[in-house]
Amino acid sequence: MVERQEQVAPDAMMTRIGQAVMLHHGGDREEARDRLAKLWAEIGEDGDPLHRCTLAHYMADTQDEPADELAWDLRALSAADELSDGRVAEHHEGLAVRAFYPSLHLNLAADYAKLGRHDAARSHLRLARGAIGTLGDDGYGDGIRAALTRLETQLDEAGPTGGQTPGPPRQRP
Repeated sequence: MVERQEQVAPDAMMTRIGQAVMLHHGGDREEARDRLAKLWAEIGEDGDPLHRCTLAHYMADTQDEPADELAWDLRALSAADELSDGRVAEHHEGLAVRAFYPSLHLNLAADYAKLGRHDAARSHLRLARGAIGTLGDDGYGDGIRAALTRLETQLDEAGPTGGQTPGPPRQRP
């Protein structure tokens, strides 16, 4: 999930998820969504939390409807809550689960903003800000911090009653 971390152990499912993500990044959103859906069926609702978190995190990006995107991002957060640092370290050397939360909460905030649920968006922005200390002073951390600031500004401009807020570009952990 975090490109800045070195992969330390081969994991066939993570490789297959990565291949589907590459399809999406290459512009084949439908094929990526189809492959991720098949992998999700293989993993199952009770499968490895790292696999579920990673897949759901990326599956959200392939959705056409904001409510579907939200559902996948909620699945990613739920799976992250089940992860251990040891399991994450098996795949990403030096990475702890807590490093996932700024991006996960940012994505949820953006989802809620798209749906006009600004109180929920602000709540997740607060959670993302609370977890931001886990990020390094690097391009990835800077990107998350900048996206948080952009979304906060958009929500502030929308005011307490809302308004249509497109949300920031999604940031991947």
